[in-house]
Amino acid sequence: MAIQRMDNVGIVIEDLDAATAFFVELGMELEGRAQVEGLFADQCTGLDGVRCDIAMLRTPDGHSRLELAKYLSPAVISIGPRNRPHNVLGTHRVMFAVDGIEDTVARLRPHGAELVGEIARFEDSYLLCYLRGPEGIIVGLAEQLR
Repeated sequence: MAIQRMDNVGIVIEDLDAATAFFVELGMELEGRAQVEGLFADQCTGLDGVRCDIAMLRTPDGHSRLELAKYLSPAVISIGPRNRPHNVLGTHRVMFAVDGIEDTVARLRPHGAELVGEIARFEDSYLLCYLRGPEGIIVGLAEQLR
């Protein structure tokens, strides 16, 4: 048996509205919002009394999704600073292919986005950058050069 596809990436956040607005501005489409709770949620997560609000977003091509989750119970646990560097174990980024990397960065700045480094050119293939988005999430952007 083999993997069929990657269904989604889940990120736990505190401000669901702000994080959703950031990813919608990036170009993702909000599929819906819901509250998740009950025995299945407890069994799946290994936690007791799970109740969380989620927002499910998808890329315009429909192939990838991002699930943002705000835990109402049990209480969210914060481990370390939110502005951790890129080389911390277990911490990496979510990467998106974009058209117009500079315009995308400019549109995301009002939503709190800050460049981690700078926009870099990889050979004659890509412009790349990492942004720190809502709640310290590192978001990678890649513009393919033609």
